[in-house]
Amino acid sequence: MKLKRKQEFKKLNPNYAALFRGSDGSAMHAASHIAGGRLRTDFISAEIGVSCVRMKKENTREQIILGIDPGTNIMGYGLIVVRGNAYELLQYGVIHLKKYGSHELKLKKIFERITGLITEFLPDHVALEAPFFGENVQSMLKLGRAQGVAMAAALARDIPISEYSPKKVKMSVTGNGNASKEQVAALVRMLLHITEEKGLLDATDALAVAICHHFHSGRLQTRGTASGWKSFLESNPSRLAQPTRPKKEPE
Repeated sequence: MKLKRKQEFKKLNPNYAALFRGSDGSAMHAASHIAGGRLRTDFISAEIGVSCVRMKKENTREQIILGIDPGTNIMGYGLIVVRGNAYELLQYGVIHLKKYGSHELKLKKIFERITGLITEFLPDHVALEAPFFGENVQSMLKLGRAQGVAMAAALARDIPISEYSPKKVKMSVTGNGNASKEQVAALVRMLLHITEEKGLLDATDALAVAICHHFHSGRLQTRGTASGWKSFLESNPSRLAQPTRPKKEPE
């Protein structure tokens, strides 16, 4: 299925090889695993406009969900294929961002890599883990920006997005809202029959987000799901900053 999509995309886009190259001409890499146990080290991301062709699926009953665990140093991602009530692993991995010096460059790379995943796998839905609230305001601000850029990559391609709290993701997968990363990883590996070596906790977190969305997708209401910026803001009014009124000077 994936190979056929790539072949169709290549026919429709003569500059296919050039599209999947970085701005410096080199392929973009990220640690990743693909279903079937084959280690993939040549993940490539596309620097392309939002007008890129989006192919139709042959099997309309099949749904691909891209789960994302936002991060400013390591961002996890995981894709699952849903057929009816059954689901299986498509691919999972992490995107290393620590090597990029500035925060702005990290945001650029996040957008490029998420766009590349969307171009390659054509997900029907993107599910993200909501940032948790910590004491370090600057860290929370940067994490929120990273999540926002990942959202923008999906919304720019008209892909619906959903957001789930870490507690809800853990509860959905393990039945314990306070489960550790290791516990989540163990359950995800069991559910998706992952036999590769342990590790990539951010990637298994992302798969957990995708599984969480699958479990809740049948019960989702309009709130929390969006197919564009306007829809997202209408569904999440609390995310809008409220203007502050200036204080009156005492007479």
